[in-house]
Amino acid sequence: MMKREMEAMMSLEKKSEIRSAIEELSMSLANLRTSTTTTHDDDDDHHVEDKIPFHLFISLCNLLLLLLDKIGPTMAVLRQDIHQNIQRLEMVHETDSSTYSNLVEILKKEVAQGNAKKPNSCTRALLWLTRSLDFSVELLQKYSIFCDENMNQIVEDAYNITLKPWHGWISSTAVKVALKLVPGHKTFLKAVMEINDENPEDSLRVTQELDTFVSLLKPLLQHIHSTLRAHGVDRLKST
Repeated sequence: MMKREMEAMMSLEKKSEIRSAIEELSMSLANLRTSTTTTHDDDDDHHVEDKIPFHLFISLCNLLLLLLDKIGPTMAVLRQDIHQNIQRLEMVHETDSSTYSNLVEILKKEVAQGNAKKPNSCTRALLWLTRSLDFSVELLQKYSIFCDENMNQIVEDAYNITLKPWHGWISSTAVKVALKLVPGHKTFLKAVMEINDENPEDSLRVTQELDTFVSLLKPLLQHIHSTLRAHGVDRLKST
């Protein structure tokens, strides 16, 4: 009995990446709401175009990389694209970390210069990273609801909804091949949430945490999509 109690306590103390992301996302969004309310208390709609915090966005993208790592090497193509896009934004951020602490400033600059739609633009990097985060939301949401279904189907459905409409034939084919090697849902659960899937209490907690994470992330992604749409760069496809 004592051993089981100790293991339970250690499980509670040990945070999964998802749990840590919930805390960071909650705090960052609270700060963002406070900032925009203070700045635009007379214009509730204007702040939608104002801010995409660099560090919060990159942190979420790095979380997605961890998620893909735990799914396994099958998602290597998507992982590489995400990593390259993160690096592209980080390189520009380093040139002026104060100004570009807000990713919208990079977007505005490239739109003004006519560079936003070019293949290696930061605007494209921001767009594709946002779509990749859409994929993670759809994946986790579907997993939370259909956790007993085939994991390959869950990942494929999430991909078809979020990324496939924007991918060319080559990328879609590569992902389709990779999906055949996706691990089972028990392996995924243990890897992502670091729990024992045979414990009903753990399974319930996982579902609640996934729901919380998704509910926090979806409004932020909607905000980013609105910003991209306002600048006419939300419909770009693979080059």
